[in-house]
Amino acid sequence: MARTLIIAEAGVNHNGRLDLALQLCDSAKACGADVVKFQTWQTEKIITRTVAQADYQSVNTGRTESQFDMLRRLELSYDDFRRIKAHCDEIGITFASTADERWSLDFLVSLGIPFIKVGSGEITNIPYLRIMGAAGLPLIVSSGMADLEDVAGALRTLRAAGARDITLLHCTTNYPCPMPEVNLKAMCTLRDAFRLPVGYSDHTEGIEVPVAAVAMGACVIEKHFTLDKDMEGPDHRASTEPAEFRKMVDSIRNIEQALGNGVKAPMESEVGISQVVLKRILASRAIQCGEELTAENLCVKRNDQGIPAKYWDLLLGKKASRAYAADEPVDL
Repeated sequence: MARTLIIAEAGVNHNGRLDLALQLCDSAKACGADVVKFQTWQTEKIITRTVAQADYQSVNTGRTESQFDMLRRLELSYDDFRRIKAHCDEIGITFASTADERWSLDFLVSLGIPFIKVGSGEITNIPYLRIMGAAGLPLIVSSGMADLEDVAGALRTLRAAGARDITLLHCTTNYPCPMPEVNLKAMCTLRDAFRLPVGYSDHTEGIEVPVAAVAMGACVIEKHFTLDKDMEGPDHRASTEPAEFRKMVDSIRNIEQALGNGVKAPMESEVGISQVVLKRILASRAIQCGEELTAENLCVKRNDQGIPAKYWDLLLGKKASRAYAADEPVDL
């Protein structure tokens, strides 16, 4: 199985502080993530000043401020992201970020991001999808809040703009996402409907669901990542702390090995075991030379020599070629 791309979604869990963003990079690297991903935007270009917070945002932040004020507090500058990218290069982890508008997309492309992440909030944003599709980079498309028609429309738009390398992520936009709302089988629906690689962007608490997603065929896992779930902010509660994230990475790597190649055949380690565990055909009592072999004078037992029990029917009715003692392997 190909190696799963594991993205530590730092998102806005830096709380608008460069020092925390750099610590998130260090921790994501230590936890075995392939990518540490942020979100890049200019607040005035993505939201009006009067839009209320989503319910989960007001609950998780404990504030009654507008989305505009919340995003303004969490916004990092382009200079901050230059420093973050340089730090990621230095420590050896891939930097990525979701651009929430075209100006930030141009900036991130100039930094050398390896792919464009299409956030769930942009999946019906036709003019922006055209810009992203024309950028010439691989696309990872989240599908929270979308149905199949929305996804199909986004794919038509992206492809018409020139996009060719697209991975779809199943996602439920709720922080944290309760288990009854995960609907992980929808990831397979996306794969079957659009014949594209699929993955899962996780907002649940714990690590069971992303590990299960890999077992079901996810090639990308994105998991929100924080230094401390008790920090103030909209996404910390639905994020994973370093120790748990490390456990998730290790579990995913184990599952990758466990999935194997799909060929049903004995493992090398089983061959020797089978010699003493699988049943053999033996004489159940003394058998005379020329005597007919029957269910009454044959039996199957564990033994390291003799004909395997799967050939039982081939022996029945044959004449014994020689005499056998009880528990002696019978020959054809």
